[in-house]
Amino acid sequence: MDRPRRRLEAPIGAATLLFGFEEPVRITRAGRPPATLVSVFSGPTTTPAVGEHGGRLSGVEVLLMPWAAFTLFGTPQYELTDRTVDPDDLPHVLGARRDAGRWRSIGELSAALAALPSWQARFGLLDDELTRWSQAGTPSSARVVRAWSELVRTWGSVPVRGLAEEVGWSVRHLENRFREQIGLGPKVAARVLRLQRARRLLAQGHGQAETAAICGFYDQAHLSGEFRAMTGCTPREFTLARVVPPVAHPGVPAPDRMTGEATSLLLTSARSAVFSKTGRVR
Repeated sequence: MDRPRRRLEAPIGAATLLFGFEEPVRITRAGRPPATLVSVFSGPTTTPAVGEHGGRLSGVEVLLMPWAAFTLFGTPQYELTDRTVDPDDLPHVLGARRDAGRWRSIGELSAALAALPSWQARFGLLDDELTRWSQAGTPSSARVVRAWSELVRTWGSVPVRGLAEEVGWSVRHLENRFREQIGLGPKVAARVLRLQRARRLLAQGHGQAETAAICGFYDQAHLSGEFRAMTGCTPREFTLARVVPPVAHPGVPAPDRMTGEATSLLLTSARSAVFSKTGRVR
């Protein structure tokens, strides 16, 4: 692509690690100062972010289950919720291979990826490094992974007490460990997953009332309120913006980050105005 691009990203049930090659991306989130970075880590989110670049952006973006991000960086994930940071500002174990003549930072690994002659070679190297990195990282709790997997499987429909009983913990202990290794409490994580499902259904052509019922919202007004809180716009605005591409990018579909999911909107200045109205979900 050779023209500036602005894109709104809605919350998803994943953390993001971008190994950038050259040009930076500028990421803005309500209530946070803008961050301009080449490589990026974004923790679990409850609010939308706007990413923009000057027309050329290259790199490899890895979507991580939140507990996998905890393993890679060992940082309590609640400290990174709704934040965008340089991943080399976080602790990690890449430097363990420095004496073998390899990289000691994510920036160095990104440069090594950029220098390879093909995407196949890049993915092969990254698979090897992520495997080694995860094996050397902070182990995540099998019970947290189990609780998270059950939330994902049911699109957030399991009550927190039911999750706690499923893994054999008290509700309070589950909430504490979940926030440490997922970044969000189980109730908030369930809300993100429910809205993720609702966006998918609306994009497939389901009506708002039907979508609200399927996803477990009290009513259509409840769905609309959650949409505003986590995307900055109503269900109708979000759906129409995906169907009608902005004038600045005619014929360009929304570049969703997850196959089969409605995660993104290409923005014009007018369309991004709703972004400023969002607040953090608690």
